[in-house]
Amino acid sequence: MIRHRPFGSGHPYSIDTEQRWPLDPVAGAPLRLGVRTTPDVESVEVELETTDAAGSRRTERLPLARVARTSRGQAIDGGHLASAQARLARSAGGWAVEVPAPEAGSAIRYRFVGRMADGGIQRTRRFETVASGWRDAPDHVVATDGARRVIPGSVQVLTDGVRVRRIRFALPLADGEHVTGFGERFDALDHRGTELDSVVFEQYKSQGAERKTYLPMPFAHVVGGAGWGFHVRTSRRVWFDVGASDPDRLVVEAETDAAAGEPAVTVAFYDGDPRAVLDAFLAEVGRPEELPDWVFRLWASGNEWNTQAEVVRQMDLHREHDVPVGSVVIEAWSDERTFTAFRDARYEVTEDGAPHRLADFDFPADGAWPDPKGMVDDLHVRGIRVHLWQIPLLKARPHPTGQARADALAADREGVLIREPDARGQLRPYRNRGWWFPLSTMPDLTDERAARWWTEKRRYLVEEVGIDGFKTDGGEHAWGRELAYLDGTRGDEGNNVFPVAYAKAYGDLLRSAGKAPVTFSRAGFTGSQAHGAFWAGDENSTWEAFRWSMFAGLSAAASGILYWGWDLAGFSGPLPSAELYLRATAASTFVPIMQYHSEFNHHRRPVRDRTPWNIAEQTGDDRVLPVFRSFAQLRERLVPYLAAEAAESVRTSAPLMRPVYFDHPGLETAWSHPLQWFLGRDLFVSPVLSDGDTEHEVALPPGDWVDAWSGERLDGDATIRVDVPIDRIPVFVRAAAWPVLREVFASS
Repeated sequence: MIRHRPFGSGHPYSIDTEQRWPLDPVAGAPLRLGVRTTPDVESVEVELETTDAAGSRRTERLPLARVARTSRGQAIDGGHLASAQARLARSAGGWAVEVPAPEAGSAIRYRFVGRMADGGIQRTRRFETVASGWRDAPDHVVATDGARRVIPGSVQVLTDGVRVRRIRFALPLADGEHVTGFGERFDALDHRGTELDSVVFEQYKSQGAERKTYLPMPFAHVVGGAGWGFHVRTSRRVWFDVGASDPDRLVVEAETDAAAGEPAVTVAFYDGDPRAVLDAFLAEVGRPEELPDWVFRLWASGNEWNTQAEVVRQMDLHREHDVPVGSVVIEAWSDERTFTAFRDARYEVTEDGAPHRLADFDFPADGAWPDPKGMVDDLHVRGIRVHLWQIPLLKARPHPTGQARADALAADREGVLIREPDARGQLRPYRNRGWWFPLSTMPDLTDERAARWWTEKRRYLVEEVGIDGFKTDGGEHAWGRELAYLDGTRGDEGNNVFPVAYAKAYGDLLRSAGKAPVTFSRAGFTGSQAHGAFWAGDENSTWEAFRWSMFAGLSAAASGILYWGWDLAGFSGPLPSAELYLRATAASTFVPIMQYHSEFNHHRRPVRDRTPWNIAEQTGDDRVLPVFRSFAQLRERLVPYLAAEAAESVRTSAPLMRPVYFDHPGLETAWSHPLQWFLGRDLFVSPVLSDGDTEHEVALPPGDWVDAWSGERLDGDATIRVDVPIDRIPVFVRAAAWPVLREVFASS
């Protein structure tokens, strides 16, 4: 077998062995052609034919060399395999050759020929592409709204003479300007001197080190001079060189598909301070919707709360320990085949994929979920809202049976799936190429009909069981520019906006049932601002990840994400120390969404739940429960303030969790002390983010302030040092608001 996939898996940060790279050959630059083979193939060569614009043709046969295989971002060199035979088979499977790409406009045809150990020959079909070249372009091919800031003469296009594949241009950067935003970013607040891109990607942990994100946006603030910002109006991938190559220029390079000579991309420019810039951006892409007050109460979850008895037990423990909780997220509730039926429920399969109603289910008394509606009703009486985990896939492994099989067949038959071309160019259902839920098919939730087909199967959960919201996880599974959406959009244009449509579809379901559109997503893009709440994704319980998460919250806020939180102290790996857990709890008390969560650990001992009682037991630290309780109760008292300030944020576009530069764009400490923020108009927060600190430096912004814990009055625009016992986080109240907010802190 010889396999060549010209576009590869679509992994944005890895080149697969069996693909062409670059996808659009660039004149004069190396062109890599690769294949994957079975071990019975002893040698491979490529028959390569090029025809230039004048019609001159050249044909050559070139041998491919053996290479280590890479697939979907994973290098496979055999080093991790126990068997030497398996190592040999794996390493023998990759072949590649590198040639210089011909001049722009040249047609390229190629196929691969393999010689077998038995003397036989195998050939692939012929593949075709066209070489493109970079050339200078007139300034007008970058269309603009607002004051034009594109540096004249900086525009270049990658074109074959007929279509433009990419466009590149530069924006000016002045001394002292800081560049921030770009969606949710984990590594820094100011990105000047760095390079980054905007593509939705599931970076499982270490997002700050890898500089990849679930929630990018091609939008940024430029702060420190006159004040301005920009939005590259595209859902395709965009790269930014933010003064890394030339300190005076911000170079933008964007994928496109435009006729040569025509405008290839539009950039909106906004003038003013960060508030004005964000307001103009949100007016264009959609504003946050005010969610109910209860979203500001503590959210609790754990991946091993996989029975009704365990969920109720954990909620009972909150009551027993006097820890107020407002929402429980149940992840491991379904059969993990349909994501619509509770595990152990008995029901008749609807062969046409039609939705079920609650009366269709029988819940065994000795099953995992003997009475889901009764459980939800009981939790509602206690004031606890219930959210169920979702994934936007039709699972393919293990091989689907029962309702999962009927749904998969119905989805294909009803034409509601994202599709991809097969080897003959015929469209077939797209199969997930990521490592999580591999080969699953995907509903096209960007299409209203397909979204309704999908969400109607979950309507009984909302209208009859009483579910209050959904954790809309895993919106990053659409890979590859050749994907075909139902409206004709191609993957390079549609993949980034899939998670926006995903959250919207579930919000529409909740709204149609008379409920608030509370979704809890990790993936998103431009337009996500209008759809629910977000958390920062999967991370380990480390101090470094704690700091990364704070950068994520501030950059997301600067990009218009109002309702944001993170798995406090991390959800994965060894349990956090008591100190890390309590410092993270303190910080989480003062971000829009306060929640804890823990990863599935196969029910091994010791338990890795991030509940305060489990952390207390595992660490042996008797401070954990009382300190956590104190912060959770403080959070309850903060809810009216947070709800009022969220409404103000919706009205004015000023973020709820607000970076200091929003209020003071010229203040140097906004950048020297980046991990501090305003929470609404009257609170200023400076979390402790390092191990072992007993004293903490605060860059207090201008104004008259009161220490929330001591009541001491302080003059702002000063750097101070404060004591930070484990039950305190530096928080300051605007003096004019102290008479109202004093009581919020008085009981702590």
